[in-house]
Amino acid sequence: MTIKYRHLFFLSMIFIFLGTGSAFAQKATWIWYPGDFEIWLGNKMQNRRTERGSFLPPFWKLDNHYVLIDFHKDFDLAEPERAELFVEGQYNVKIDGKSVFGYPGKISIPAGKHRVSLKVFCQNSVPAIFVKGRKVNSDSSWLVTYEDKEWIDQSGKASDQSGTNWLHAAAWDFEDPASPPSAFKLSLKPQSPVKTERSGRSILADFGKETFGFVKLHGLKGKGILGIYYGESREEALDTAQCETLDKLWLKPDKKADTLSALTRAFRFVNIQIEPGMSIDSVSMLYEYLPVADKGGFRCSDEEINRIYDVSKYTFHLNTREFFIDGIKRDRWIWSGDAYQSYLMNYYLLFDSPSVTRTLLALRGKDPVTSHINTIMDYTFYWFMGIHDYYEYTGDKTFIRQFYPRMKSLMDYCLSRRNQDGMMEGMAGDWVFIDWAEGLSKKGELSFEQLLLARSLETMATSAAIAQEPGDEAKYAALAAELKKKIFDQYWNKDKQALVHSFVNGQQTANVTRYANMFGIFFNYFNEAQKQGVKKNVLMNDQVQKITTPYMRFYELEALCALGEQQYVLKEMKDYWGGMLKLGATSFWEEFDPGKKGTEHLAMYGRPYGKSLCHAWGASPIYLLGKYFLGIKPLSPGYQTYLAEPVLGGLKWIEGTVPTPKGLVKLYCSTTAIRISATEGTGTLRIKSKTKPVCNGALIKMATQGVYDIEILKEKEYDIKYNSVL
Repeated sequence: MTIKYRHLFFLSMIFIFLGTGSAFAQKATWIWYPGDFEIWLGNKMQNRRTERGSFLPPFWKLDNHYVLIDFHKDFDLAEPERAELFVEGQYNVKIDGKSVFGYPGKISIPAGKHRVSLKVFCQNSVPAIFVKGRKVNSDSSWLVTYEDKEWIDQSGKASDQSGTNWLHAAAWDFEDPASPPSAFKLSLKPQSPVKTERSGRSILADFGKETFGFVKLHGLKGKGILGIYYGESREEALDTAQCETLDKLWLKPDKKADTLSALTRAFRFVNIQIEPGMSIDSVSMLYEYLPVADKGGFRCSDEEINRIYDVSKYTFHLNTREFFIDGIKRDRWIWSGDAYQSYLMNYYLLFDSPSVTRTLLALRGKDPVTSHINTIMDYTFYWFMGIHDYYEYTGDKTFIRQFYPRMKSLMDYCLSRRNQDGMMEGMAGDWVFIDWAEGLSKKGELSFEQLLLARSLETMATSAAIAQEPGDEAKYAALAAELKKKIFDQYWNKDKQALVHSFVNGQQTANVTRYANMFGIFFNYFNEAQKQGVKKNVLMNDQVQKITTPYMRFYELEALCALGEQQYVLKEMKDYWGGMLKLGATSFWEEFDPGKKGTEHLAMYGRPYGKSLCHAWGASPIYLLGKYFLGIKPLSPGYQTYLAEPVLGGLKWIEGTVPTPKGLVKLYCSTTAIRISATEGTGTLRIKSKTKPVCNGALIKMATQGVYDIEILKEKEYDIKYNSVL
């Protein structure tokens, strides 16, 4: 990465020799105030959106980073220390509270106990430091604050610091002192179109599949206006009057030159229009991507499902950028509802925790809270649910302890907006979204919103325990239990065997929708009889309004998988995602209605090409196949213990890998054999078999009639023979 030093006094190197050659304590990295880099980077990314050449910023509140940060750490050195120091911003340095005047090139840290402190001011980017020595290295053990509450008495003595909230510094993969956080950029890779058509003053380049990056024009010559019209479809690129994104370049080169588009765009097709006297030799692109490798994978006996999985992976990678975004063409914003699903897919494909925490922090912003996240009530609750799942999959308590105050202030905001009956109801400024569904009522107290709040309160109770706030833990647990009881008292209809959609003017409405009912299944809020009632009367009932967005199909199919309907889900997956593939999809869409024809599939929001043909929530088969077909999920935080419960769902065989915080679980399953191994944790393999399974050296127990549990220890491969119950 190249660095543009925009700040006054940006860089100083402080070299201090160690007296002897002791080992480095820990690898040095750039550090900053927690959440600030994520907020700063989110602001940069989300304000790149344009609509037909016009700037289109987000319509929710954007926060900013703190511009003045205090860093310090106490060291106990056996011998004198020398180090290098790199800083983004203006700064001062103190050793044991005594200033090192100027912008020093050299300082000495004597042997013994000493505190190294830096105070950094930077307005254009996040105040950050990189300290590299033998034992004096910058890492997340340093403490930081944006207000040190220091004062000086009449004698000139500085006070002892008090009343200050110090947090552990944040860091993320910036281990090169020459590449500070402000220089972060995604990676680039050259790509060429698979086909180019020339007609008069038009060049149409087809890159073969949905992609994202900069368009590069080679050998451009001539004077005039050049138009670049982008299309996820051929129709969109050729419709210069109504395509969603375009660029206009005013050029006057007198000799051939190469030109790169100013902004990254999403496209498959690029239509380049030139004026008379202009010429172009060729067109290519620089594909832009976050370099994260797949750790998980899935294969099975059905090639169409394998193709669905592969296209889901590609769709997910395209939308995994600085953050998990919703779609690469239109919004390119961070939406909490979209991101929540991306977190889950991530745990079964990439297991890239920094992408999760970056997104959570960018969405949360700072206090005071003045609106719901993205202004959407349900999206605030998805934020809490994202933390719930992050802890379950990673076991990371540090993140929760660090950001518990921001969790609490956001929950305080939610609780303050309950109505007089203690229920969530849309108020002025609230967007109650749920789903894109024609005629979906948002009036009154919606069962769906109460259900999400209940799960969020449970998350708060768990997080309060981790943050060692027992009073808060008891408070949130009581609120969650009270609300869950109220949900069933108010919304459960015995005749319909379902939760009704809403409560209006003190009365239960007759309308039953899928939303609250399917969430109640995988939240495990229903008893067994209620589950079966919901399955029959809602999820398998064509009279209940169908879901047409991959966004909510994600949850509908998850609920059915949780009920053991993998065979049905497999058919739905082939019909729904396979239906998009049959129409030529190279990435999965924002919405798919099999009843539409031709270019109707491209339209949305009243615009002929308004639909995103590459939307993160379209990649949900990654999660469904990993969690409910391979059947692997944590039973305790961070996969200390886990369950592997493979279900073929009508397939002849399945195999795959599920990543864990520090390793992998690998599994193969056919109708007669299972192989499983794991590099960490203690697992339980649960299988249905007509006879007792056979496995040398394994502890096999009958869980219930026809269901057997086998203990899986780490670093050991198990070969099991069994008689599948199909």
